[in-house]
Amino acid sequence: MKLHASRVYTIMGFMVALANSTMFTTYAVYQIIALGLNPFQLLLVGAVLEVTVLLFEGITGVIADTYSRRLSVIIGMFVLGFGFILEGSAIWLGTGSSVIPAFLWLLIAQLIFGVGATFVSGADTAWIVDEVGEEHAGGLFLEAKRIGLYGTLIGIGLSVGLSALAPNLPYVIGGLMYAVLGGFLLIYMKETKFTAMKRTADTSHWQNMKGTWVLGAQMIRRHFVLVLMLIVTLFSGAASEGYDRLWQAHFIMDIGFPQSIQFTAAAWFGIIAVLSTFLSLFAMGIAQRRLDMCNEHVVLRGMIVLTIARIAAILSVALSSNFIWVLVSVLILEVIRTMSGPMYDTWLNLNIESRSRATVLSMMSQSDALGQTVGGPLVGWVGNRFSVRASLVVAAVLLSPVLVLFSRALRKR
Repeated sequence: MKLHASRVYTIMGFMVALANSTMFTTYAVYQIIALGLNPFQLLLVGAVLEVTVLLFEGITGVIADTYSRRLSVIIGMFVLGFGFILEGSAIWLGTGSSVIPAFLWLLIAQLIFGVGATFVSGADTAWIVDEVGEEHAGGLFLEAKRIGLYGTLIGIGLSVGLSALAPNLPYVIGGLMYAVLGGFLLIYMKETKFTAMKRTADTSHWQNMKGTWVLGAQMIRRHFVLVLMLIVTLFSGAASEGYDRLWQAHFIMDIGFPQSIQFTAAAWFGIIAVLSTFLSLFAMGIAQRRLDMCNEHVVLRGMIVLTIARIAAILSVALSSNFIWVLVSVLILEVIRTMSGPMYDTWLNLNIESRSRATVLSMMSQSDALGQTVGGPLVGWVGNRFSVRASLVVAAVLLSPVLVLFSRALRKR
């Protein structure tokens, strides 16, 4: 059976969302409660991941643009699967008389996870934009995100159920899902619009890859908007790392859950994820009907509004004093983040030439990783030195320069 590229892309989005929500809905139960990580260790885990991405992203992006986006994505899925299974096994490998503690196994798993992520990052988007065309990409990004939200809903239930059996099981099962997805793509993912760079007899593979990287760097240098995008991802990465690693810790350490309802922490995080997913589905439905994703001006204005709302929501989470307040703030923020992803991807791809698409997208991911690498430990140190609330305030402050950059991009247009 032959599947159209857009169908393969939406299935991939569904499976990735399913696996990620299975693992990450209750990650705090595993990392904070079962492994006992403190705020600094949580941010150190993120820092290892982002340093790995920073080092390997450029290499894997160039490989995708030089040889094959399809091959890069498939390799990445299998590597990600292995990394997540290892992360879930850290608690088993680090117990008893093991010379390597569980935390160190966790860091090794993050390194493998980072390498796998770099093979997929940029290559999947570059592949589908070339296959369906830039004029159809924006609508497909929204559709894939909407379909992915259904996978998220299923994964939430799996995460809570598996976590009740053992806190590490969501990672093991999520890793197996990535391996299954790799097998699916091996059969059904086709590459029809991409032409690999031809290598002459006197040109080595390294020279070929260097030429691809230089081409991507020159494209960014020539385009003012792409330079702005690099800076945007730098600050956005610094802000997101702090929030992503600490919002569940904020619930556990600072706010607490209602004592009148005897739910476990895993169940509460599952409920929060379900609520945010349903709200996101509603918001995505409106966006698909109302937004012209082919109009760069509309997309950019939308990004400015969403960034303002995102800063306000993070500050609201940080300053919250009771469960209802922080719950509403988190739900609003998750909807904002869901909306921002497809819009940012559309804006980015409207400004990139096909031949260097994966390389430029990888450079953007490198900038994001640099922001998370530098910003993450800073936010974690603030959490250890003062409080998790203070860390979240710093995360909001780190996001504020993005508004200035988006405004400049809009004026430039």
